[in-house]
Amino acid sequence: MAPSRRLKRVAASQPGFLKLKADSGAAGVAGGRRKRLNKNKKKSWNKHSDINDVDAFLEDVRLQERTTGGLLSEKSDESLFFLDAGPSKNDQRVSQPAEEQKRSKGKAWRPLRIDLILQSDSLVPIPKDVLAHQKPNAKKLRRIAQKAEQLAAKGVVTRRQKRLLNRPPVKERTNKAVTEANNNPHRDYYDIWRDEAKDTSDPWFLQQTGKTRRPARLNEKPSVLPAVEVIAAGGSYNPEFFSHQALLQEAHDVEVKKQKEEDKLTKQLAVNKEHFATEEDVAVGAIVMAAKKTERQRRKERVEKLKVQRRQAKRLKSDKQQQLFQLRSIKKTIKEQEANTKVKQEQRKSNQEAEKAQPRRLGRLKFQPQDMEVQLSNELAGSLRQLKPEGSVLKDRFKSLQKRNLIEPRERAKFKRRLKLKYVEKRAFREIT
Repeated sequence: MAPSRRLKRVAASQPGFLKLKADSGAAGVAGGRRKRLNKNKKKSWNKHSDINDVDAFLEDVRLQERTTGGLLSEKSDESLFFLDAGPSKNDQRVSQPAEEQKRSKGKAWRPLRIDLILQSDSLVPIPKDVLAHQKPNAKKLRRIAQKAEQLAAKGVVTRRQKRLLNRPPVKERTNKAVTEANNNPHRDYYDIWRDEAKDTSDPWFLQQTGKTRRPARLNEKPSVLPAVEVIAAGGSYNPEFFSHQALLQEAHDVEVKKQKEEDKLTKQLAVNKEHFATEEDVAVGAIVMAAKKTERQRRKERVEKLKVQRRQAKRLKSDKQQQLFQLRSIKKTIKEQEANTKVKQEQRKSNQEAEKAQPRRLGRLKFQPQDMEVQLSNELAGSLRQLKPEGSVLKDRFKSLQKRNLIEPRERAKFKRRLKLKYVEKRAFREIT
């Protein structure tokens, strides 16, 4: 027997099954001999299996549930059949609104089609949303509540309740003056051009008149150095002999300091062959490290260590007893320490004042002062006409901004070529050569 016929017969033999559609399941009953097909694979089974009769049966069951609220076979006759005697006048008056009764003038009132469309036409109850009624940690909270009720019945106060009861009362904070809204039509109008000065702390007044107070910290300069530093007298085009020599000596000291730093770096990077270990040194060191202490030597070391610790504790105890007879010297020592502390505080203040004139570390680079512009004795010009310009005004201003802590020290960005240059010999150049 074919599977489709078996399914149809099973569906039709269901107790209490009534078909609302007369042609449901009737098509395809009287057919010819069906072709044999292999259904040993899932793909082939899904392709060649006929389940239209099962779908029709399930659709008919769903239709009965939507229209009648269940299967027709399970319904009673009173719920399926009733005597239609027409609407009564009392029901019509009650169901019809008062305004509609005046307009209709005795005509039967019917709801609008749009209201009928919006009404639900299914009698299947809406499934209950289980998640809406669930609470997270419901069992745990219920258990905690039950335990709290038991403790309250016994008169036991928990630790958490004790903390809440012993908590100090919160002081009432005075609310700050709230600025009135800008869209308040009844607020005062301030004329910014009037000569009368009004002392008030109203933020709206200060905002409209532009008399806001600038914070004092914004007036502090990051450095005490002047914007333009005047060069020493020896840097003039026609300087005096001693002032010029003093400037040369200063430039000489700067160069000597640079040279010492370079020599120190070279000396640190130099390699001394004597510091390298030879094979004989390695062998001797290995032999020395191979010596192992005996148990007797280790016991002796522990005993000596205990003796030293006892001796130190005894000496410490005796020193504390002797301090009772050294109160004068202790007072004198304390006075000296206080004097040294005051000296260090003054020195620290002076250092802080001196640091204000020095450039701070604002970035990853350290400030490098500009090279001194000095002319030798044989390079001095007799007049401004013969004077050769040196340095750059732009570079001098840039260094001045760095020295006054207005910008961080910077270095020129290095251009790094991503691709290698490729030289190609053109045909015209090849023809010439």
